[in-house]
Amino acid sequence: MEWRDQGILLSSRTHGETSAIIEVLTPSRGRHAGVVRGGTSRKLAPVLQPGAQLDLAWRARLEDHLGTFQVEPLRSRAAASMGDRLALAGLNAVTALLLFSLPEREAHPALYRRTEMLLDLLGQGEVWPLAYLNWELALLEELGFGLDLSACAVNGAKANDLSYVSPRTGRAVSRAGAGEWADRLLPLPPCLLGQGPAPDSEIVEGFRLTGYFLRNRLAPELGHKPLPEARQRFVDRFEARISAAE
Repeated sequence: MEWRDQGILLSSRTHGETSAIIEVLTPSRGRHAGVVRGGTSRKLAPVLQPGAQLDLAWRARLEDHLGTFQVEPLRSRAAASMGDRLALAGLNAVTALLLFSLPEREAHPALYRRTEMLLDLLGQGEVWPLAYLNWELALLEELGFGLDLSACAVNGAKANDLSYVSPRTGRAVSRAGAGEWADRLLPLPPCLLGQGPAPDSEIVEGFRLTGYFLRNRLAPELGHKPLPEARQRFVDRFEARISAAE
């Protein structure tokens, strides 16, 4: 068995004395693992960094075997996060969530494309946090837990005053439709509706919203595993950056 594809490196760990086991995300093979011979060498170790774009050739005797990868670097994203603690935390959050949530060897080509586009924005601090927030929405959608922000769940109005999300259904609710139930709903920041300039405070509110559904909808379906700490570290670092700028 063998195949060839591009992929994004999600993780790498030492295997034996000189090899490494890597996990990658590919458009047609999904999350896939394999051994890289000589992966700890001076030549390959700098290539096998999370976020790297790789050309991959996988081979195994049987399809369900771990198999081996031959890798060639296409582009590194290490420079974009080097010296930028927020960018590094964001990269770690992306790779950790993908490893946490995606089943092995199940293709998600749309999510792959969104992830590649997101990682290509690393280092662009003015646009990256909102792009990451929208990526979390796309991740929830891809895995069957998408939010419906198209109209009010109570009265069906597609009004400009959509202000909440039902924690039970994930559907938007307008201010008028919420009524006395408003304090039981989750705030919906306008930046998730494409309204306004998306200030940092709204993005933080968006992280609370997506975080609720990641913890309370996605995680229980995966055996009640806790969300990766890397995700919260990124959110905390983003909030710390806001506080430092005030």
